[in-house]
Formats: sequence, C-alpha cells, structure tokens
Amino acid sequence: MIEVRGQVAFLTGAAEGLGHEVARALAAAGMRLALFDVQADKLNTLSGELTDAGADVLPIVVDLSEAAPTQDAVERALNHYGTPRTLIHNAAVLRECGFSDITFPAWRREMDIIVQAAFILSKAVWPGMVDNHSGSILYVSSGSALTGFVKEAAYTTGKHAQEGLMKVLAIAGKESNIAVNTITTGAPIDTPMSASHYTEEMKIGMVHPSRLAPAFAFIAGIDAGFATGERFNAFQLSEAMRSAAKTPPYDT
Repeated sequence: MIEVRGQVAFLTGAAEGLGHEVARALAAAGMRLALFDVQADKLNTLSGELTDAGADVLPIVVDLSEAAPTQDAVERALNHYGTPRTLIHNAAVLRECGFSDITFPAWRREMDIIVQAAFILSKAVWPGMVDNHSGSILYVSSGSALTGFVKEAAYTTGKHAQEGLMKVLAIAGKESNIAVNTITTGAPIDTPMSASHYTEEMKIGMVHPSRLAPAFAFIAGIDAGFATGERFNAFQLSEAMRSAAKTPPYDT
C-alpha cells in the first residue's frame, strides 16, 4: 500500500452523487484533487467547500463526451499537479432507451463519456505512471457490465467495453506496477442518476453513496502487486474496512 496523503487524484463525475462523496473521501485522506465535471456550479461549490476545509483542489469544467476538451482538461490537470497517483473515472450518463429508438448521437454521447474518456484520460496519465513505476487506475463499473438490459443500448455496451479496456491495461501495466481495476457499487445507491432507474423494490435497499466512498480512497493507494485486473465491490470493501477498524488489536 502507498501512503496517499499528499498524493494526487484525478476524479471524473465529481459534482454530485457517488463522485461527490468519493471526492470528500479522497480529500479527507489528504490527497490533492483534480475534479472533472460538466456541471460547473455544483463542481465549484464542492471545490470551494473542500478548499475551505484545507484541501488542495483544482476544479475543471469539461464535457467528457467531447474528445478535444477532454484532452485539454487532463493536460491542464497534468500541468498543474503532474502525474497522479490515481485516476478514477466515475463519470457516466444513462438514458434508458431501447435499440429501436436510440439515435446515433445519443448512443455516441453515452459511449464517449464512458469509454472514449476512459481511453483519453488513461492514455494521458499512462507515461508518467510507467516512469514512476506506480499508479492506480479505477473505472466505475456496473451490473450493466455483467449482463444486458433492454433499455440500455448504449450504457450497457459502454460498461462492457470499459471492462475490456481494464483487462487490456491490467496486463500492459503489470510490469510497471500499475494497478488497473473496475469497481461496482455493490448495492443500490441514492444518487440522481441511479435512483431514477431503480424499481420500487430496489429503492428499499438504497444506501447513501458516502457508505461506498472509503473503498475508493483505499484503492487509490494500491499497486499491481496488491490487485490488478479485478472487479471490486465498493459496498463490501467499505463495510469490511469499517468492520476491521472497529476490531481491537490482538494482544502481543
């Protein structure tokens, strides 16, 4: 494990929902943050709150569905902080629409935020991580990466593709000690994007995304020797961390 205090994290989709809570967890762990999101007001509000609490934060407003702005955004973060210890690609868009009805522009937007942005961001940080012989790249996955859903023509396709990119980079990065993994929530979470797509039955078991955030701070500090090419369960990992923290040390 790497001590993450003072290290840098790049996090997408930080303005609300799961990303918002992950940003708080990373800041609490002492990491310096480049936060990416298209929602300027929400992003700047969060950045201001974290800065007031003593964190070092660079908010970057960007539409991750567009290749050139995404490249410019990550280069701005690299120029400001240098190579990050971790890249967490959390941003995604889910628009429920069957294959017969989805338009190509709508399909491209979802796919580009999920997969194209993952490629551009990872490609940008990769050389520095190789030089540092260290790094952790994490893509936020979904149950949609494991099965198909009839009204997720783009989202399910994108999440499957993201899992494939993870597997390729895990192999490529192993000799350079770069951990590349995905993570699912492991439980229904109460976020603006998720809640609108849940059944009433699923909503009964919803948890606040802050319960999942400790897992992300933990994975920010791993390397390939700990785990690479894996799919983590954020809820299970966070709950295990809480349980371990409450366990008294063994007598020596």
